[in-house]
Amino acid sequence: MLETDRRRHLRFDKVFPVYISTADGMSRGICRNISATGMFVETREPAPLGGRLKVTFCGEDGTEMTCLCEVRYQVALSYGGKDGREGNTRGMGLRIVAYEVKEDAPLLLIDRERVLH
Repeated sequence: MLETDRRRHLRFDKVFPVYISTADGMSRGICRNISATGMFVETREPAPLGGRLKVTFCGEDGTEMTCLCEVRYQVALSYGGKDGREGNTRGMGLRIVAYEVKEDAPLLLIDRERVLH
């Protein structure tokens, strides 16, 4: 589902797994939505504000896409549901800085604006 609200860019609202790489190692996350400039990713432990990390998306056909991101905000919500069960959501809002492109070796970081225009 594509939606617009007060944001300037369309957002693709779909749930899909991603791999997050930081200086401390690799972990998994769940991307909740993505736009041309950023995304929200649910994680067990959000990275520090301003931190840089890589997010890799894996397609069902085996293709991969990796982007370099910066942590813009963190979310930690604890809530009770109507059925009496409690829920928790932790995650971070990421700004996309660049994409990794493998045309020949090695991987190159391509500025986001060059890819999207």
